[in-house]
Amino acid sequence: VQLMESGGGLVQSGGSLRLSCVTSMSIFSHNAMGWYRQPPGKERELVATITSSGSTNYADSVKGRFTISRDTAKNTVYLQMDSLKPEDTALYYCHAHDVVTTIEATREFDYWGQGTQVTVSS
Repeated sequence: VQLMESGGGLVQSGGSLRLSCVTSMSIFSHNAMGWYRQPPGKERELVATITSSGSTNYADSVKGRFTISRDTAKNTVYLQMDSLKPEDTALYYCHAHDVVTTIEATREFDYWGQGTQVTVSS
């Protein structure tokens, strides 16, 4: 599985950016996809997720400002980021979570993109 992000950049506080993540598999093959971020000097944290059924979940810090969505025909997940703040500055990673069940066992897999930098200036 390959995940390719795009859309990062430099934006002023209050501005908007849209991140895109294309998966090499059918988007429905993933139990969930989402976005994580790693601010400078901090650990990676969840931003937003969307399940194969379309349910979404957001970190409290981005609720009401960020929107995760998908285009199933393009196998692409988006993160629309509005009202950006300097504290949103981070390396943003696309993530996919797969659960594979066979007769022998159930296995879980996590896949990551290489990351795209988002910098918000004050």
